[in-house]
Amino acid sequence: MAPPNRIIIDTDPGVDDILAMLLAFSAKPEELEVLLISVTFGNVDVQNCLRNVISMFHTIEKEQAWRRKNGHAPGFETLGMFKPIVAVGAEEPLADQLMMADYFHGVDGLGGIHESHPHLTPAQTWQSLLEAAKTSESTEIDEAAEALVDFSRHPKSLFTPSETPAHQEILRLLRENEKDSITIVAIGPLTNIALAAAADPETFLRVKEVVVMGGTIETPGNVRQPPPPIHPPPFLPPPPRFQLTKAPQTPLRTSLNIRNQITPVAEFNAYADSIAAARVYALTSPHPNSTMPPAPPAPPGKQVDDAPPPFLANYPDRLSRQLPVTLFPLDITTSHLLTRGQFRETVAPLLDAGSPLAEWVAAFLSSTFGKIESLSARAAGDRVGLALHDPLCVWYMLTRRSPAWTLAPHGPEDIRVETSGQWTRGMCVVDRRNRRRREDDVEGGEVPGDTGNWLGKGSGNRVGRVVGTPGEDKFGAYLLHRIFG
Repeated sequence: MAPPNRIIIDTDPGVDDILAMLLAFSAKPEELEVLLISVTFGNVDVQNCLRNVISMFHTIEKEQAWRRKNGHAPGFETLGMFKPIVAVGAEEPLADQLMMADYFHGVDGLGGIHESHPHLTPAQTWQSLLEAAKTSESTEIDEAAEALVDFSRHPKSLFTPSETPAHQEILRLLRENEKDSITIVAIGPLTNIALAAAADPETFLRVKEVVVMGGTIETPGNVRQPPPPIHPPPFLPPPPRFQLTKAPQTPLRTSLNIRNQITPVAEFNAYADSIAAARVYALTSPHPNSTMPPAPPAPPGKQVDDAPPPFLANYPDRLSRQLPVTLFPLDITTSHLLTRGQFRETVAPLLDAGSPLAEWVAAFLSSTFGKIESLSARAAGDRVGLALHDPLCVWYMLTRRSPAWTLAPHGPEDIRVETSGQWTRGMCVVDRRNRRRREDDVEGGEVPGDTGNWLGKGSGNRVGRVVGTPGEDKFGAYLLHRIFG
């Protein structure tokens, strides 16, 4: 019998993404089945995100062997029952400039762990894994890669690599399984999700729910430029700006890129691909095309009136139903912390005992706590806390029957994402005016005096927003207990 929660995790690992996946895989088979890890760009480039996923499985395998050797239960039971697929998705946003948060997560997404602790990182690359999997006589990969390929062939391997693009794997799973049997947990930019929805909207709408970590409603945004050191040595260059790499570049585009690298009103995932976020949220509307973002300008060399690419085209006029989206914005995630003191107290005895998982997680969290401390004006030492943004979505999936999970009291909200503002890319826009709503509604989103049709009762998006959890003070300990046993 399938577990009640069958999920796809769409992710851009990332420190808290890794913690979210470890929490998911620590579940019991009757609690959770992870069908697919769908990898996207985000915190860092997609190849580093992929390497972090493979490193996680490599570490779980070593941890299970260590636990067995020491007479402990191996844990990670759902991996023993259900082997997830790993597929690579988007390398860049649908239309925006590419921005990454490597200043916070490190150039590899895990605080530089692959350089500082190379013995914790499997030596293979994704391509060598795929190529070696095609033949049993490959001689072009090193011993570590060959060992991992052999491991992936074994009936007890922890994951299955896929050459199919992630958004196509998402659609295949939704197509081949019963309607309303799969939830997507999206904890990175929504590019893969938007690509799947654009490619086959009706198949995509077979999803039970899309749980999104993203956006912010009342809380300030977290898209920011790292501050320069207070007393920088004279031989050090200034800190690098966010990487903005998508072509083509023009003097105006360069100027706008530099200006638009920070905003006080956007959360990173929504900012990293604001058009994808806007398109996914639009599917919650009775009339999705009424809240869709405008198509971006035609690139150089193409006619202005050329049709947009399929992933930017309008949805069909009539869809079978609205998309259920449950949003975890910064407003609810930021207050759920894992403190340095909590973490140290839990892993210290495990480090002394030789736990591979404790060593790996401690390596990247040590760097992360240091970065948070350098950015914080208030917390220091053991009081420094990492916000558990992404893991909170997995906690919801594991405990969603708890009445402590509550949504905004007046029902789904008309939350829209700004895609073209000079200072507000990625901002979640909510109509706070105390205006009378119209009984009539106009499909198409425009009436005189109400551009965007904000006041029509049948218009706008319908996004469920989480406002209550089982407890801010409980989650850090819960996560540590689940992952480390």
